[in-house]
Amino acid sequence: MNLLLLTPEQHLHDDHWRLSERQASHVLAILQAGVGDTVKAGILGGSMGLAEILSINNNEIRVSFKALSQPADPPGLSLLLALPRPKMLKRILIDATSLGIKQIALINSWKVDKSYWQTPNLKADLLHEKMLLGLEQARDTLLPTLTLAPRFRPFVEDELDAWAGDGQRILAHPGDYPAMPHSQTTPTTLAIGPEGGWTDYEIDMLQKQGFTCHSFGSRILRVETALPALIGRLMQLP
Repeated sequence: MNLLLLTPEQHLHDDHWRLSERQASHVLAILQAGVGDTVKAGILGGSMGLAEILSINNNEIRVSFKALSQPADPPGLSLLLALPRPKMLKRILIDATSLGIKQIALINSWKVDKSYWQTPNLKADLLHEKMLLGLEQARDTLLPTLTLAPRFRPFVEDELDAWAGDGQRILAHPGDYPAMPHSQTTPTTLAIGPEGGWTDYEIDMLQKQGFTCHSFGSRILRVETALPALIGRLMQLP
């Protein structure tokens, strides 16, 4: 935890806040901070600054927050991701959020097991929790928007164009395609398929929406490996 991320339900009055049990445990056990000490903090959706510890009472910690700066501009990358294996979904969401992605859509694919859409890991509160962890890791306060698209064709035909907006649209897929671009400075939407890759039908549908296929080498990577590698190549992170 590199940032105490303060959420609306923690607000007491004025600039006073109550830390969650998890945050209080971190402050006491890891940071070993006491009354009068300051730690890096931020307001969800808002500014970043310092939290001064006002009181510690039976592991309940109250702080005052002083805003110092706004979060850095995000890299302008949107992620269209075939729904990954449930046990990796939480980790991938944390990583995607910590890398600064502010728009994520989890979409179906023919090679995505139908049972993945029934997993309890898709509950909104659990997904929200994992993205908060990503913000804490990266010292960011701006939460990504998350869209679930369990039906591939309706989303691609009816919603994808507006969702992706302006900018380049890149489809990562192994094969004889141009190399993946690098050091993008303009808005970009990146589509990453399941570990077996997109089907020909899915590629055709995405190409009709302006996506171009690019290769990242001949190796077949797990999604959790491909995601940070692709983003590290594509974007200059703030």
